Amino acid sequence: MKNQEPKALWNNFYSLTQIPRPSGKKQEISQFLADYGRSLGLETIVDQIGNVIIRKPAYPGYENHPGVILQGHMDMVPQKNNDVPFDFEKDPIRAYVEDNGEWVTADGTTLGADNGIGVAAAMAILADKNVVHPPLEAFFTVDEETGMYGANALEGGLLKGQILLNLDSETEGELYIGCAGGVDTTAMFPFTPVEVEAGDIALRINLTGLKGGHSGCDIHLQRANANKLLFRFLKDAVANYEARLCTVEGGSLRNAIPREANAVITVPAEGKDEMLQLVDDYEDLFIREYDGVEDNIQFTATEVECPKTQMPEDVQDFLIHAICVCPHGVYRMIPEMPDVVETSNNLSTIKMEGDAVKVLCLTRSSVESRKEELRQMIHSAFSIAGADVTFTGAYPGWKPNVKSRILGVMKDIYQKEFNAEPRVITIHAGLECGIIGRNYPGMDMISFGPTIEHPHSPDERVNIKTVQKFYHYILATLKEL
Repeated sequence: MKNQEPKALWNNFYSLTQIPRPSGKKQEISQFLADYGRSLGLETIVDQIGNVIIRKPAYPGYENHPGVILQGHMDMVPQKNNDVPFDFEKDPIRAYVEDNGEWVTADGTTLGADNGIGVAAAMAILADKNVVHPPLEAFFTVDEETGMYGANALEGGLLKGQILLNLDSETEGELYIGCAGGVDTTAMFPFTPVEVEAGDIALRINLTGLKGGHSGCDIHLQRANANKLLFRFLKDAVANYEARLCTVEGGSLRNAIPREANAVITVPAEGKDEMLQLVDDYEDLFIREYDGVEDNIQFTATEVECPKTQMPEDVQDFLIHAICVCPHGVYRMIPEMPDVVETSNNLSTIKMEGDAVKVLCLTRSSVESRKEELRQMIHSAFSIAGADVTFTGAYPGWKPNVKSRILGVMKDIYQKEFNAEPRVITIHAGLECGIIGRNYPGMDMISFGPTIEHPHSPDERVNIKTVQKFYHYILATLKEL
């Protein structure tokens, strides 16, 4: 990987893969980037939350040009296959070039190209004295993936540039001029455990092998949600086979489509074979329904030691009903851009927290009123079921500006450099541009990047040739600004 071009970028990216940097673990990566800036003799600022700003003076003759900010986030999504031993807080990412020589990926985990490639590109530009550019700032934020906390904590007046290039998009040849806003919904189902009935046995139900993916970029692909499939089965098992729910877990991150889910249920001993057959039947059903979308669905049951307690029947039933009715996936497309998602919801995680079940959703929309509509729908689904419902982490969308100066310049540069027209679109994923624009009104912003497939999943990979084009495009843009 370190021998790919541009070498400076790839060597920086390799360094990033060696530093554990899942969201929430920011101290080491923040310090690394600050030390990097200071080692170059550049003005370096670390704010109160750990964001890093590195300032580089303009190339001679460009001192009076508008200042440019290269912006990306330093954290990555920690996702791995369940059979891969890996600790995201300790282990370096095992990145490698695929056999065909076209892609860089990782061994059973997320790669961190989202947004490591953008950060690595900015680092390379900071170090290269031959790059022609206006006054430059590299702005690296913390904890973007879990709620854009770094961008939200940014103080007004700290950034000096007038143009922001967000390096956090994932399809080469596309220029993003708008994005969705979002809000998190948390529903808590507290309960007092009851004893398991005598004579019952316990089965662990496992659903694995789903593709998952980015809950913004991939939500339109209609991939299976492990939480929805598991609870579809649980509704049948409880209603018709005397099953009772003891524990349940599903999904791992708010912004990743759930790939795995599991539950421990009890059934009368004499109903074991019937339940095992029901699991097999549902596996066949899921495989048929998702033929051509999912190719590795595995739904299994294994007898385990019987717990002493389980959920009370009323809480169990309310939880199952709420999950089954909670919307997941695309809610509405943009009428003027029918291939772009406007509003969606990701039923992201279901976790046991002591004597309570915690359910988390991430709702996105580029239209604030639609986001509110779907938020209220989700609130109704859970509040009717008796859950305590709260909303956190709301962030604004980024309203497109088709008259943006930087957009016109970058369209012309792309045509000149690559003899092709870039696509100008909005993205359903959340970008930090909306939050930064709230604190810095009037800043001209655009987002672009190389081609990264399957972000937020262990299948994440980045295309090498598009990284070369991406870096060349940044350099050409800086020279023209």
